[in-house]
Amino acid sequence: MKATYLKYQPYYKDSLKLAIPVVISQLGHTLVQMSDTVIVGHFAGTTSLAAVSLVTSIFIVPMVIGMGISYGITPLIAQHNGRKNYAECGKLLSNSLFLNIITGIGLFCLIYFGVILVIDKLHQAPAVVAQAKPFLFLLSISIIPLLVFNTFKQFAEGLGFTKQAMQITIWGNVLNIIIGVILVKGMFGIPPMGVRGVGYSTLIDRILMATVMAIYVLRSKDFKKYLADFALKNIDRLRGLQILKIGAPVAMQYTFEVSAFGGAAIIIGSIGAVEQAAHQVAISLAAMTYMMASGISSAAAIRSGNYFGSGDHPKLRLSAISNYHIVFVFMSCTAIVFTLCNHLLPWIYTSDRQVIAIAEQLLIVAAFFQLFDGTQVVGLGVLRGMGDVNVPTLITFISYWIIGLPIGYLLGIHFNMAAMGVWYGLVCGLMSASIMLFWRFQIISKRHQVIILSN
Repeated sequence: MKATYLKYQPYYKDSLKLAIPVVISQLGHTLVQMSDTVIVGHFAGTTSLAAVSLVTSIFIVPMVIGMGISYGITPLIAQHNGRKNYAECGKLLSNSLFLNIITGIGLFCLIYFGVILVIDKLHQAPAVVAQAKPFLFLLSISIIPLLVFNTFKQFAEGLGFTKQAMQITIWGNVLNIIIGVILVKGMFGIPPMGVRGVGYSTLIDRILMATVMAIYVLRSKDFKKYLADFALKNIDRLRGLQILKIGAPVAMQYTFEVSAFGGAAIIIGSIGAVEQAAHQVAISLAAMTYMMASGISSAAAIRSGNYFGSGDHPKLRLSAISNYHIVFVFMSCTAIVFTLCNHLLPWIYTSDRQVIAIAEQLLIVAAFFQLFDGTQVVGLGVLRGMGDVNVPTLITFISYWIIGLPIGYLLGIHFNMAAMGVWYGLVCGLMSASIMLFWRFQIISKRHQVIILSN
């Protein structure tokens, strides 16, 4: 153990220095959903909480599509920075901003004209659907400023500047909670808005975060040499395709996973509103730890991109393995917390004892899949930094849609195991993804080392 620690010690420090701010920043996306869930659960009731669950399970799919595309710039920036090709970074930012704005508008239209029309046919409780529609509309608008924020965030993180996005995210979440409580509960003469209140607070929060992040990047002296060629005239098809070549598969990777969880929510919603509310409580907590692991994954992608760009594959492998160690330790700790505190954590969201009783059981399952969830997302990050995105995309599809969700449906519905059965299926999907992605990393990294030795 000591020998292993000494071998990877420099990489632990380097990874953690980069990862911790990214973890907090990534956590901010989940804290928005968590704060919405907590506020609604305590101030608007179980039906409203079920509406938040339904909307979250639907909205998260287009959201991660957009975020996945925005992630396409990060490994490219890291690779060009590793080669000291600074001028290309500004050109890539121009194309990423244009691409993400177009993507945001397209996703808004998809949600507004698509999902709103079919939401009545998902066999959900009518009272839940009635509250879900206005909330879904407001969230769909907020995806545009979210992607603008993510454009500048991913650009800065690709260059190793991670603290600023973290600070903006923290203050944004504080603002979201304050506005959300005021609008949902109805304070200072404002009538209670229920679920719509958290929709408005999220929209306002994301507009302000996008504005502040853009001002920081465009005015900071740290980015001056990178932004010399940041201009509309540098928007071109070739660089847009470069970003999409990485971003689109990344978007599909995240989509296959979160859509499986969204599909699980819809399956559970067909069982009952109480079960759906319990699922929302448990998945909100699991999503929080996932996003923190995703922050480690983003840091792993950045460092992998740096080493890959400079051609230093031995260090790339050491850095990648160090991130596997970090996420393993972190997710082990969260698994212990979920196990020991499963009776307490649901009370953060609701006081409905029926919901809490089911959520307690789901948190035990969530504790079990923590390690698989963490290692699979780090595997995706490492491979993304190396430019390997197509095979991992196929792996995520097989894991979640061929293995995980069908098993969950079979156990939950046909074997009458209800929400627990659906979650057992999700465990199978995460375990499959974790194993196959690590196997893929081993093959790719060893192949590059053999090439170096042969040369």
